[in-house]
Amino acid sequence: METIAAPPPPADSVIQELREFSRKLVRELGFMRATLADTDLAPSAVHAVLEIGAAPGIHAKDLGHLLKLDKSNTSRQLARLEAGGLLRRQAAEDDGRSAALHLTPAGQALRRKIDRFATAQVSDALRRLVPVDQRALVRALAQYAEALAAGTGSGAAARGPSAGIHEGYLPGCVGDIASLHARFYSENWGFGVFFEKKVATELAAFAQALPADGKALWLYVENRRTLASLAMDGNPASGIAHLRWFIVDDALRGTGVGRELMARAMRFVDDRFQETCLWTFKGLDAARHLYESFGFRLVQESEGEQWGARVTEQRFSRLRPNPHPD
Repeated sequence: METIAAPPPPADSVIQELREFSRKLVRELGFMRATLADTDLAPSAVHAVLEIGAAPGIHAKDLGHLLKLDKSNTSRQLARLEAGGLLRRQAAEDDGRSAALHLTPAGQALRRKIDRFATAQVSDALRRLVPVDQRALVRALAQYAEALAAGTGSGAAARGPSAGIHEGYLPGCVGDIASLHARFYSENWGFGVFFEKKVATELAAFAQALPADGKALWLYVENRRTLASLAMDGNPASGIAHLRWFIVDDALRGTGVGRELMARAMRFVDDRFQETCLWTFKGLDAARHLYESFGFRLVQESEGEQWGARVTEQRFSRLRPNPHPD
C-alpha cells in the first residue's frame, strides 16, 4: 500500500492546544478524582475490570502491559478486586505458575454498571454535535490514539494496514463505499434505498470483474475502513473511460485525499484512453470545481432520474492532453 506524504511537524500552537484539550478531557471524564465511573474504585481498577471483562482469562502480565502498570501496581489492583469479590483467579491450562483472570458475577454486574455510566456520559456529549462532526471526532481520536501508541512502542501489529491509498478490491470496501454514498446523498439530497442499492450492486459487479483491462479502483483506507474511493470503468474498444464512485468521507475533506485519487486516475486514463467522462448532477459545486481543475468540461445537461430522484443530470468530458502540442 502506498501512503500519502507525511505531514510537516506540528506547530507549537497546535501542540499547546492539544495538551490543553487533553487536560480538559482528563478532568471532565473524572480521572482526577479518587474514584471513577460512579464506583468506589480507582481509575486503574475500573480499567482493569473493563479489560478483564473484555478478555476473560487474560494473564496479569498481559493486563499490566495493556494498562501501562508495573508488576507491583498490577498486583495491588488485582488483590483489591479479589478481596472485594469482583475477581477470581484460575490456574492457566498452559502454565501452572500463572493464573487466568475472570470476573465474578459481582464483577460482571459492576462492569455493566460502568458501561452504562460511560455510555450515558459519551452519549450526552455527542448529542451536542451534528453527525458529520461525530464521525470526524471518532476518526481524529482514533488517529491520535494510534499515534500515541506508535510513539510509545505499544502499537499492536494486528491493527491492520496503515492509512493510505490502495489500488484494487479489499474485503469490505463495497459496503463501505455504498454506505458513504448512501449517507451523503440521503443527508444532502434525499436519495433513498434505490440509490444505495444501485451503488452497491453495480460496484459489486465491477469489483468482481477486477483485475480487468482498462478498469481500476482506488481506495483510501484507514483502520481497515474505506473512507474514500474512485473507479475507472474503461472500454478499450471505444477508447472511453467512465469515472465512477468518487466519494470522500466528510472527515477527510480538505486533506488532499480526493485530489490525490483524481491525480492517480488521470495518470491511469492518459496512458490508455482518448476520452474520460463522468455523470453527476447540478449542485455538487465542490466536486465540479475539482473535476474542472483536472480538465473536465460540461458537455450535456438535462433533467433525469437515473439515481432515483429527479435532478439536473450533467455529463462532463475530458480529452487526453496532447503531449506534443503544435
